[in-house]
Amino acid sequence: MAYLLDTNVFIQAKNLHYGFDFCPAFWEWIDAAVADGTVLSIDKVGDELTGGQDDLATWAHQRMGSLFVGADPQTVASLQSLSAWANGAAFDPAAVSTFLQVADYYLVAQAHAHGHTVVTHEVIDNSKKRIKIPSACLALNVRCVNPFQMLRAEQVRFVLGS
Repeated sequence: MAYLLDTNVFIQAKNLHYGFDFCPAFWEWIDAAVADGTVLSIDKVGDELTGGQDDLATWAHQRMGSLFVGADPQTVASLQSLSAWANGAAFDPAAVSTFLQVADYYLVAQAHAHGHTVVTHEVIDNSKKRIKIPSACLALNVRCVNPFQMLRAEQVRFVLGS
């Protein structure tokens, strides 16, 4: 089992909690966790991140193929299950159409196919106007946590040196 990170985990880390300039330990931990198979993400998340013109885009571009992986046949089967759920769950048609075109759809399917835990800042809500990752995870029995729950579970420590 690995943690599968959503786009917003990287963006909020860079912009808020773990900026490259003051908390490089977070980014070093990501690299170490990728190396030991604890953390990964999907190529569509990587594509979203590399579309920018900032340090995060550069960082993500350097990790395409290692941190950001593509779909495999098991994921394609899970995409079908997730699509069936989305189409049958009384969401607005526009919400379903949008969901089936964005990285979230592939992220949840990858987690479902491989028994991974999704990590996102999104929270569940009952809106029919947007399909959120936690709702899709719940529908497919995929574990979903926020980044702080992941860091605590992994006993990550960002400690200042002497």
